[in-house]
Parts: sequence; structure tokens; C-alpha cells
Amino acid sequence: MPFGGSTSSLGDTGDTVEFSQIPPPFAAEIKQRLAQTEAEHNVKILYACESGSRAWGFASPDSDYDVRFIYARPADWYLSFDVERRRDVIEHPIVDEIDCNGWDIRKALYLFTRTNGALFEWLNSPICYIEVGDFAGALRALANVTANRVALCYHYSHMARSNAASFLYRDQVRLKKYFYVLRPLLAIRHLEQGFGVPPVEFVRLVEKTAPRPLVPLIDELLALKIQSPELGVGKPVPELNKFIEHEFERHSDEYYGLGRPDLVDKSEVLERLNEIFRKAVCEAPGDAKFFRSLSL
Repeated sequence: MPFGGSTSSLGDTGDTVEFSQIPPPFAAEIKQRLAQTEAEHNVKILYACESGSRAWGFASPDSDYDVRFIYARPADWYLSFDVERRRDVIEHPIVDEIDCNGWDIRKALYLFTRTNGALFEWLNSPICYIEVGDFAGALRALANVTANRVALCYHYSHMARSNAASFLYRDQVRLKKYFYVLRPLLAIRHLEQGFGVPPVEFVRLVEKTAPRPLVPLIDELLALKIQSPELGVGKPVPELNKFIEHEFERHSDEYYGLGRPDLVDKSEVLERLNEIFRKAVCEAPGDAKFFRSLSL
């Protein structure tokens, strides 16, 4: 199953990164906070990216910056007898427009075995702040052959249903909710049609999987969303509501509830993840290359 979407890197691959959505003052502040996180917590950030609406491509003018990262601690930390009980996330209080938090590498690798949709989107974000060594690249390569279609469909179905429940049948709707429902529904269609792991960018999903009659309506709504405040509201779009209801009916209970399959019984996958883990921890003290293509 191919790992969809574009790959941006600030590591040693020579790729460039598109920062058109990240104004220089915010880019500089994000860089500073990631470096401060490393210093304060004695960790090495292996990978950091933008998540949420800015990565998806439908941010409002006042949308937050959702910075997500994966980090490794010194090797001795993982040799502690109580490592399973130690905190495996770093979360910073939200005090302004920047929401910044991350997962320890062990947590990230376990979630990889569950084909965790959020992790897959992080790895495939079009806006990458840090990429050290080949950690993220190795996970992308492994995802090519291990990504579980059913698990991803569960993830996207839950996302679509939980967002739809709060807005579908109202006289005025929050515009962003349409995209929080349409995007996962189109991602499911992408998987069902055999295209592999869905791309992060919403416009790519629309181009590949949206019914043609709906594309002009989606484009018009997208243009309005990008120009509206985060809490902007508008009238429901009957054609889109009908499509959403049809997709839910078509899925029925197929992707609803529990039962997400994982990879813990596949020894070859676990051994490869162990190799990735050991290599990343051993190389963690190396220097990250921050914002190589950005002039601050």
C-alpha cells in the first residue's frame, strides 16, 4: 500500500520546503520553541511538522499553528526499569497562536503498529520543520508495506462522524466543520479505490476522489473558508449535506466502533521498528538542521 502525499524534509535529502503558509515571525518563534524544548527536556527532536488545517490547506486567517514533533531521550533513559511508567509526551500550554506538543519515539512507534492516522499525517505533512537522519524516512518506507487500510478507515470514519454530529442539521453552520467532515470522507474513498494512504492536502483528495458535480461547490466553500475567521459561519449547502449523509449510509457500520487491527503479531515489522528505534536513539545527539530553506 503506497504511502500517499508529498514528502518535505529539512534533513540531508536535499528536498525543499514550502513555507508560504508560515509567516517569518511565526517560523522564527516555532524554531525557537523547538530548540528550547530540546534544551529544557534533554531530548533530541527527530521530526517536527505542521499538523491540522495549515497542513490540510484550509487554514483561516486566524488559525492556530499546530506544531507536532517526535523526540528521543538519551539511551540511559530507556534502560530504566520503570520506563513504561514514565511520561511519554511533551505538552506546552497554549498561550498564543502556537500549539506545540510531541510524542516520545516509543509511543510513536507503538502507534505506528496501530496504523495511527494522526501519526501517518504527521510523517507526510507538506510543512516540515525538522527532520533528523532517516528516522521519518524509514517509517514512511515501512508504511508502504504495512499500512492497514481498515485501521485508517476506522480513523477517518470516527473523525467524520464526530464532526458531523455537531453541525449537519442547523440553520447556520461553522464553515470549517464542512472540511472536517468532507476531508475524512474523501480519505476513505481514496482508500476504498485502492490509491493507498490518503494525501494530507485537501485539494489533492478533492481532485482524486470527490464526485465531479460537487467540486465547484467545494472550491467555492474553500475560497470562503480561507477568507473567513476561524469561527466563521454560513448557510448549509444541501448538495454537500446530501453527499455526507449518503457516505454515512453507504459505510453503515463497516467502519464504526472498535476493532482497529494492529501489527503487533508481525515479527518482521516489530524487528524493523526496533532497528529504527535503536538507530534513532544512538544518533539522537546529532545536530538537527532547522529551517534550511527559510531565510529568517
